[in-house]
Formats: sequence, structure tokens, C-alpha cells
Amino acid sequence: MNVHTVVFPQNDLRTVDRTPRVVPPAETLSSEALLKGRREILIQHGDRTYRLRHTSNDKLILTK
Repeated sequence: MNVHTVVFPQNDLRTVDRTPRVVPPAETLSSEALLKGRREILIQHGDRTYRLRHTSNDKLILTK
């Protein structure tokens, strides 16, 4: 029988503080301000483009 030792790095996701961050009102944007009456927009982030959609069920979906 082989025995293996597993070593987890210090930043293992199980030890990360998952306390929700409170966003100050100055950093909050309304979806209306982002979408400006459209049902979807494209967001450029670095070298990737994301699509933010407002669904018929009044939900927001962000996809790559």
C-alpha cells in the first residue's frame, strides 16, 4: 500500500475568509445606469469580453 502526504498551500480556498464585503454607496451602480435601457451590454476586462444580460425574469447574467 502506498501512502501519500497531501500538503495544502497557505492560501487554500477552505481557509479564505468568506465574510461578505460591504460596498460603500459611492461604489454602487444601478443596473439601469449600466444597461441604459438595453437588454445586454459587453464589458471589456483586460483581454476578455464579458456579456451582461437582463433576462425576461428580471435577473442579470454575466457570461464570458
